Amino acid sequence: MTLILFDLDDTLLGNEMNNFIPAYLQSLAKRMADVSDPALLIKTLLSATRQMIENLNPSQRLEEKFDAAFFPALNLIRQEVQGIIDAFYVEDFPKLQGLTQFRPEAVRVVKQIINQGDQAAIATNPLFPRTAIQQRLNWAGLPVEEIPFVLVPSYETFHFAKPNPAYYAEYLAQLGWPKIPIVMVGNDVDSDIDAARQLGLPVFWINHNGASNWNGREAIPPHGEITDLIPWLDGSRLEPLHTNFTTPNSLLSVLRSTPAALDTLCKRKKVNLEWRPTQGEWSAGEILCHLRDVDMEVYLPRLYKVLNEQNPFLPGLDTDGWAIDRQYCKQDSLSALSEFIKARLEILQILVDLDTESWGRRARHAIFGPTRLLELVNIIAGHDILHIQQIYKVLESQK
Repeated sequence: MTLILFDLDDTLLGNEMNNFIPAYLQSLAKRMADVSDPALLIKTLLSATRQMIENLNPSQRLEEKFDAAFFPALNLIRQEVQGIIDAFYVEDFPKLQGLTQFRPEAVRVVKQIINQGDQAAIATNPLFPRTAIQQRLNWAGLPVEEIPFVLVPSYETFHFAKPNPAYYAEYLAQLGWPKIPIVMVGNDVDSDIDAARQLGLPVFWINHNGASNWNGREAIPPHGEITDLIPWLDGSRLEPLHTNFTTPNSLLSVLRSTPAALDTLCKRKKVNLEWRPTQGEWSAGEILCHLRDVDMEVYLPRLYKVLNEQNPFLPGLDTDGWAIDRQYCKQDSLSALSEFIKARLEILQILVDLDTESWGRRARHAIFGPTRLLELVNIIAGHDILHIQQIYKVLESQK
């Protein structure tokens, strides 16, 4: 089985964003003209959108980032104008469909992929509320009520946006880091191709004009029309997702994605974080406690030691007994998540501005022997992925 991540605009749906976005802004500004100056609203909305794109905080969903940048700047309270916004998406937003082009060949490709036993997901930039993304999927002939997409992101459920590679790490984490081949399909070189490649994803570039306009960082990827995708997939030997990340940027993306994905996965409705699938297995809450304590008591001290001492010795720590000794089963799960996020933010603050020399700092590990800081951070990322897979499995078994 292969999972195909599809970009939406200008991949599955013809939509020239240079035409769509101005029309969207003007329409929303007109709808809200009674509560805000249209020119100021458009300027503020664009600024708030930039802040979503630039967000690096895994504890702040894009919706929260947008709200904090948008409503106070306009002296508005969201609850007081939510009715106007809802009316815009019900009455005005659908009129923008005329700016888009239905692509029947895209519908056929998506349905064929699903019919042959593979999975499809929507990997659009989550800068819009869910209703706007679902409506555009309807325009594309791919309504979520009929097409079993495994994930459709939106600004309510994501913390990072394209072209940040952390978007792809968060995407994969929300799916439990699947152990299957995964391919990103999209038209945008920076957002869909280069960013996905930084996480090691195979890509297929939707391009209607050959490769003459390629301006990406790496070699020209497989490319063509959407109808060329399935022949390429059939002729390719795709390997399961590779999760041994070796560059600072990819590692930081994974470390950011873990608290972000957990914030979404563990706060969904009808999720029981104390539930154990079988006797002897950890609940999601116990895993959160484990992640918190390992970050606070193992990884943070270890990073400080490597950065402040010359070639330090790092003792091995046995954490297997902590769940029983510390009675994780009796601790509050969401408090553990909050404390884990706090510890992870401190780790990220340590790592984010390191230069190449610092990433190469040496240490001696009791188990792994001679090592470097980059390799130690890779251990953190691997530990994250293992436990995200574990939490995802526990939560999915409740459905």
